[in-house]
Amino acid sequence: MLALRLARGTHPLVLLRRLLVSAASAGVGFLLLCTLGHAVGHPGASVLRLLWCAVPLAATVYFAVAVARTDPSTRPRPGLSAVGLGPARLAAIAAASTAVTCTLGSAVALLVYLHLRGDITGLPFDGAAAGLLAADQPMPLAAALTLLAVLPVTASTAAGLALRPRTVRAGDQSDPVHPEEPAPTPSGLPWGCALIAVGLAVETYVSRDGSGSGFPMPGHPEGSPAGLLGGWALTALGLALAGPALAHFSGRLLQLARPGAARLLAGRVLMAEARRIGRPLGVVSAVASAAIAAAALYGDQAGPHPFGPLTGLGAALVMSCTVATLLTALLESRHARAHTTAALVSIGTPAATLRAAAALRTLALLAVFTPLTATIAEAAALPLR
Repeated sequence: MLALRLARGTHPLVLLRRLLVSAASAGVGFLLLCTLGHAVGHPGASVLRLLWCAVPLAATVYFAVAVARTDPSTRPRPGLSAVGLGPARLAAIAAASTAVTCTLGSAVALLVYLHLRGDITGLPFDGAAAGLLAADQPMPLAAALTLLAVLPVTASTAAGLALRPRTVRAGDQSDPVHPEEPAPTPSGLPWGCALIAVGLAVETYVSRDGSGSGFPMPGHPEGSPAGLLGGWALTALGLALAGPALAHFSGRLLQLARPGAARLLAGRVLMAEARRIGRPLGVVSAVASAAIAAAALYGDQAGPHPFGPLTGLGAALVMSCTVATLLTALLESRHARAHTTAALVSIGTPAATLRAAAALRTLALLAVFTPLTATIAEAAALPLR
């Protein structure tokens, strides 16, 4: 109840982010229900489809956690501990708000699914997808509710764990302007490189099958989609681990060869915010490399491509959630350095310098992550051709 009351007084931008989480949850719920409908019509042939649904589900959970982290109603404020709303209780409220938001999306997914099956009539497009959704078979209600509960439970648990009270490490609150306090270098680069190499090796190994098939999608039994999905997941995890170190490296690049005020400020900000924006950047890089690899594989092929409407929906969910998570992390970073920006303006820093620093940060990140994304995409697509 408290989470609902807090939602009534939130900023419209915060409500928009929650609605986006609900929309993503509705898309994932619809994919899961379609998998259930396929399993009803084709018993024992939908395990791979369920594995592919794990990718958009993970992307949606990642986005929901990012939205919960930036929710103003879950930030500790003076006086809240006196009424029993300490950090632990606020984390529980964030988990409850995330569960309500995702449950709303799951409910919408169920209504749309039943409507397209023809079970709910009186609206346009009644039973428009009856054949695809196995409308001639009874839908197991318990299985449908279980699948729809996976996302709210997973997202709320992840949000509660991400916002649980923890000890602030030295260097996490460093000022990006002062040279005597540069943030410590993130230490995930070796593990990230190792996971990227293992993921590419797994994709190369499972692609050496006798059928000669390319990158198999849901509904195509040829090849090893489970192994390819596992290899891509390892690559994505490696990029997420290496992302903060790469963002920190981008900040160091900006400060080479006698930097001016704009380059020095941009480099310090990147080094300080590397942990916050590096992982979303790594995940976006992984998704972009997968999209580039898939486009390269099917660009030169003749004949029908195994891209259906549900595959397109899943890909759209993954790309939208990862980009939205990155934008949310950038908004969180902007809010975190608001006091520093105000201090720079108060001492007479020109607005042009601040804009130049923002542009330099963007260019530095593009200069580091764009070649990396293209290289991994080419390396992933090469053994699958």
